[in-house]
Amino acid sequence: MKFKWIIFIILICSLCCWGKGKYNVILNPGKSSSDKIKILTNDYTLFILDYSNSMNEYLLEKSKYEMLLESMKYILSRMSDNNKIGLRLYGQRWGITPLDACRATSLVVPINSGNIQSISSALSKYKPRGMTPITYSLKQAVQKDFKGLEGEKHIILITDGGENCDESPCKYAMELIKHRQDIKIDVIAFNIDNQADLDQLECVAKVTSGKMYNADTKADLKRSLDRAFKSKKQVDAVIIGE
Repeated sequence: MKFKWIIFIILICSLCCWGKGKYNVILNPGKSSSDKIKILTNDYTLFILDYSNSMNEYLLEKSKYEMLLESMKYILSRMSDNNKIGLRLYGQRWGITPLDACRATSLVVPINSGNIQSISSALSKYKPRGMTPITYSLKQAVQKDFKGLEGEKHIILITDGGENCDESPCKYAMELIKHRQDIKIDVIAFNIDNQADLDQLECVAKVTSGKMYNADTKADLKRSLDRAFKSKKQVDAVIIGE
């Protein structure tokens, strides 16, 4: 009788291991089914976030910066750690000169898998301070951050204002697509009411086959991030119980 039970237990363990390897399923009765779903994509995703001084402004009881942190941590919690993601900030420091201020952007977490905790930690290490060099940040992302990476590339740009460094992100995007078709840019316009700025940002999204999202609240921001990261063209699979 003991021998039969041993054989039965071995068979059950083998089936569980086989199922986990094939379907990435781990049974976890302590969580609801919605908690078990993680987003997994097959491209390279770079978040470019606005840390300019205007992100210190308050909307109701919280600053836009605080809302951004909470929204980013929300979307990170929805991701599989197998995603190849990175983080670039702009406006995170003052410049000694206006030219220097318009070069204030940094890749704080290079694109790679296993980056969720690194990005989450990096978000609160910097504070909004400076200008809004959107175009220069996009150029750095294309020329440096994506260098050597083969495959589809996705930028999710979040900004609460338009370019203020005497460049045009729209013109840059139009030049970019003449020789690069592997980069899509989604733009989340956070609490922007200047139509000229919105037109520039919408141009960046449209010409690169991305989408433009308008967000005026933290709920809008979370929803826009979720939609941008889970866009139909991008989603490759879901992992359950990761």
